[in-house]
Amino acid sequence: MNYIVRITMKKNKSDQLINKIQSIRSKNNNNWMDILRLGFKHDPKKASTIMKNIYQDDKKISALVKKLYEYNK
Repeated sequence: MNYIVRITMKKNKSDQLINKIQSIRSKNNNNWMDILRLGFKHDPKKASTIMKNIYQDDKKISALVKKLYEYNK
């Protein structure tokens, strides 16, 4: 098998995996929004605190991803 064929096969497999991830994340985002609505409906103060914590952790994750990206350039 030549180099170009292998690269094309890897790209196609990567695209398939990315499409599957996108589909799952889309469904999961809907689940997140349902939980968010439920939380704010039943206990807005606690839901707000939880969302604040999630936001802070997401910022930490984003900073680590940025470092990983810079490291692998």
